[in-house]
Amino acid sequence: MSSVIAYVDGPNLDYSIRATFGHRYLWLDLAALVERLRPDDTLERVQYCTTLVVKDPAALADQKTHLDALAAHRPRDVRTELGHYTVQKPRCASCRQGYRCGCTPPRRFRRFEEKRTDVAIGARLVEDTARRASDIALIVSADSDLVPAVEAAQRLDPLRKIYLALPPGYARPSPHFRSVGAFTINEAALRNSQLPETVTEAATGALYSRPAGWK
Repeated sequence: MSSVIAYVDGPNLDYSIRATFGHRYLWLDLAALVERLRPDDTLERVQYCTTLVVKDPAALADQKTHLDALAAHRPRDVRTELGHYTVQKPRCASCRQGYRCGCTPPRRFRRFEEKRTDVAIGARLVEDTARRASDIALIVSADSDLVPAVEAAQRLDPLRKIYLALPPGYARPSPHFRSVGAFTINEAALRNSQLPETVTEAATGALYSRPAGWK
């Protein structure tokens, strides 16, 4: 029996679930999902790298409830690492003025760019490979920005197997991933890896329930 560490790209996975199935599978038990995907392996931990929602207080509250439920349900198995968003303000290439709409009063365009998630996954992947923390690395993401970290890990320890568990909606990985096994997470795996409807924090008795919009 081999040991496995999973590295979960929260924004990539959450977006793919919402785009494919709506909100009904977001109440995900990440440890249970990995154990379902790798039933013959021993789970060492899930490294969950995600970013808090911005500009949507209700969605942020739902996300925080999920994070609290994950921490309460299997605290030894799931480690969460948070990134952040930065505000990008597009400017005209000629005059360098910010783009504005035609509303009254006009509003300047801006967008939010997620930062640190892929870097955190890459850093943990390489770190764990260097210290031989598990036999297998399971990366739950389709983000090709992880290719350099995967290649570095392969150079460090060619014997450590690396697999991609592609989120729903991805039929195949980027061709830039080489010598990496890949498969797509199916609906049954998500459906059968949900947290209990209400999770109780053992130490405090706090209750965390599936958000109403996630049913």
